[in-house]
Amino acid sequence: MKKFLILLAAITAGFAAKAQTAAVKITFLSWLTGSTKVSYEKALPGRAQTAEICASLICAGYDKYDNNPLGFTTRYAHKFFFALHDEDHPLRGAYLRPEAIWSRYKYDSHETPGVRKLANMGTVIATAGIQWNWNHFLADAWFGGGPAFGTPSETLYHHGFALWNYLGTTNEHIAMSFSIRLGYCF
Repeated sequence: MKKFLILLAAITAGFAAKAQTAAVKITFLSWLTGSTKVSYEKALPGRAQTAEICASLICAGYDKYDNNPLGFTTRYAHKFFFALHDEDHPLRGAYLRPEAIWSRYKYDSHETPGVRKLANMGTVIATAGIQWNWNHFLADAWFGGGPAFGTPSETLYHHGFALWNYLGTTNEHIAMSFSIRLGYCF
């Protein structure tokens, strides 16, 4: 039995010592805004970079605007780590990330009761963030902005980014993104 426990400890230590190069993440705050977002991130070998894809189901969460949204959001991001990053932790560090996002969904209009409208927006944004992992747990937080294009929703929220609606002004051509993702590294 003692040999078995020593062997088990050695195998566990071997897996723990291996660098984790991929992660599956959930956008922690998305349920509070009406959608569920799941991401997959993969470290690119030999570079302080990762590639990330995200898919979102709009309707799987709390409908804070009471407009029954139904649709999807997709995103692709490429992270460039510049600090707190090393080969032993390829998913850890401070980063800059260009990101392309597309959101398409139908919702009940509050301006025209009984009518469902289509929101179809895209953006290319620059974000800055930090990602940290402890063993298999990962946390990722970011903020950023960029130009937006398409048909906006009445709420200016697009389940992946919000159009500028701050300081008493609105602009349908400026997108903002900020959130926290929690995940599992492997």
